[in-house]
Amino acid sequence: MSTGHDDIGPDTDVVIVGCGPVGSTLSILLAQLGHRVTVLERWAELYPLPRACHFDHEVGRIFQSCGIGDGLRAISEPADVYEWRNATGTTLLRFGSPGDGPSGWPASSMFNQPALERLLDQRAADLGVEVRRGVTVTGVEPGADSVTVTTADGSSITGRFLVGCDGANSTVRSLLDLPVTDLGFFYDWLIVDVMLHEPRVFDPINLQICDPLRPTTAVAGGPGRRRWEFMRLPDEPLDSLNLADRAWELLEPWDVHPENAELERHAVYTFNARYATQWRAGRVLLAGDAAHLMPPFAGQGMCAGVRDAANLAWKLGLVLRGLADDAVLDTYQ
Repeated sequence: MSTGHDDIGPDTDVVIVGCGPVGSTLSILLAQLGHRVTVLERWAELYPLPRACHFDHEVGRIFQSCGIGDGLRAISEPADVYEWRNATGTTLLRFGSPGDGPSGWPASSMFNQPALERLLDQRAADLGVEVRRGVTVTGVEPGADSVTVTTADGSSITGRFLVGCDGANSTVRSLLDLPVTDLGFFYDWLIVDVMLHEPRVFDPINLQICDPLRPTTAVAGGPGRRRWEFMRLPDEPLDSLNLADRAWELLEPWDVHPENAELERHAVYTFNARYATQWRAGRVLLAGDAAHLMPPFAGQGMCAGVRDAANLAWKLGLVLRGLADDAVLDTYQ
C-alpha cells in the first residue's frame, strides 16, 4: 500500500471497507462509471456460509445493472407466496404474486449468498476493482481533500472518499465514533441451513409459523436449499440450542434428516434493530449494516444495503467527476 501523502494525490477515488454484497455492488457501480476503487476486506477468502437469502425485484434490477443478471437468475428461484400460520396450521396471512414485479424481476427471489458473492467478485475483477483481502483497518484520518486509511500491517491508503460497508460491528463507524440508536429488539434464534439430496416441493415456499411455543420461519435458501429459523425459548440454554443434534431434532416435523439432507450451517444469532443517526462525516460514509440493522423477517437487510449502494454510487460519481457539489451527498441518508 501507499504511504498516502496528499501532496501526490490520493491513491484511489474511493476506498470501500468491506467486501460483502453491499461493498461489492458499490465497487462495481463506481467502476462502471470509470472510477478507481480499492476494497479492503478483513476475510482472506470469500465467506463460505449462507447468510442473506432473499432479494426483491428492485434489488434484482440493481444486480442486473451490475452485469450479473444471467448468472443471478441461475442461482436464484422465485418465491411467489409468503404465508403466516398459527400454531394449529390456520392461515393468518398470505401474500405474494407470481410473475415479474415492476422492475422486471420476480417480486421476491431466494438465493445462496456465497454463490452471489462469487458472481459479484468476478464482475468486480473484470472491471479492474482492486480487492485486498486479509486486511484489517485500524485507523481512519479524514482530510480536506482525501481520507487516509491505515491497516494492521502499518501501511496506509488514501482515497477521495471512504465508504464503510463493514457490517453491524463496523470498524469505520466505531473509529469515527458515529452515534447509533438502538431500538431495543434482542431475540436469539437458531438459524439452520440445509442442502437437500433430492429436489422437493415445499408449499408454501416461504412460511412463518406464529406459534407462541416456538415461533419458526421456514423458507427457501436458493435452488436445492432450505432455511429454518427457530426462536430460542426463555428457559433454553444457548449452548444446548446451538448443537447439530438439536437442529436435526427441530427439523424432524418437516421430514428433514441426515438421510435426505446435509446440514450446511447451524448458528444462534441475536436479531437486532438499530441504526446510525449519521451516515456521512465529511468524506466518510456508511452503507448497509454499518448504517442500519434490522431483523430478517421481511428479508430486507441486504436489500436495504444494496439500495444504499445504488443511491450512493451515482451521487459519488457526480461529485468525483466535478458535475455536482459534494452537498449532494447530504441527500444520501
